[in-house]
Amino acid sequence: MIFTVDVGNTNIVLGAFENDQLRFTSRVATEASKMEDQYAIEFADIIRLYGYSPSDFTGAIVSTVVPPLVPTLKKALTKLFSCRVMVVGPGIKTGLDIKIDNPATLGADLVCGAVGALAKYRCPMIIFDLGTATTISAIDRHGAFLGGSIFPGVRVSLSALSSGTAQLPHINTELTGNTVIGTNSIDCMKSGIVLGTASMIDGMIDRYKEILGEDAAVIATGGLAPSIVEHCRREVIIDSNLLVDGLYLIYKKNVD
Repeated sequence: MIFTVDVGNTNIVLGAFENDQLRFTSRVATEASKMEDQYAIEFADIIRLYGYSPSDFTGAIVSTVVPPLVPTLKKALTKLFSCRVMVVGPGIKTGLDIKIDNPATLGADLVCGAVGALAKYRCPMIIFDLGTATTISAIDRHGAFLGGSIFPGVRVSLSALSSGTAQLPHINTELTGNTVIGTNSIDCMKSGIVLGTASMIDGMIDRYKEILGEDAAVIATGGLAPSIVEHCRREVIIDSNLLVDGLYLIYKKNVD
């Protein structure tokens, strides 16, 4: 089995693959202060929760947007599995044709998302990742990564709004119905953040398709994708496992 670890700014998404099948996924909080043994114990407990043992795993791969965690996680995984631990970064084979100004600066999360999408969907494509940040990636008809956009994420925006104002509360992103015109502060905020983000996605899809010059598959991933995409008017495929799938494919490219 192969263990995948996708480290975001807020959550770490874990995946376990056996015979090219995803057996389980799990999420834990990203905590830079944790030591390697703490992560090793937490991962081991999750593995056993799903009916497996650390001894079942023969390899592991990490993608992270939190570089200081790389040595900690590598040591934790090496202790847990006694195996080689790959890290997505310069020098690792991805098979991705990256057309941005400096390919070495492309985030590991965007690389994994693109690799996962290319294996499952037709080109061209537009990929939205709704996490701590909201990112958009453009893949052309030839499968090349052209670039993208970065926005403050939904929860980051909500936190900034609540923290920076005297009377607006902290709220969740659950929108009851399609309340466009709110009649109280909470409904107004939910309309702005949920329907506003959905409208942004719809608008950016149109703009990206104009540049790509043809229709494109649109894929959304990330923890907040389901709660936002249901309000989009454009067709968007939700793929919650896109990054762990990409991680697994990158692992295979570097061992086969």
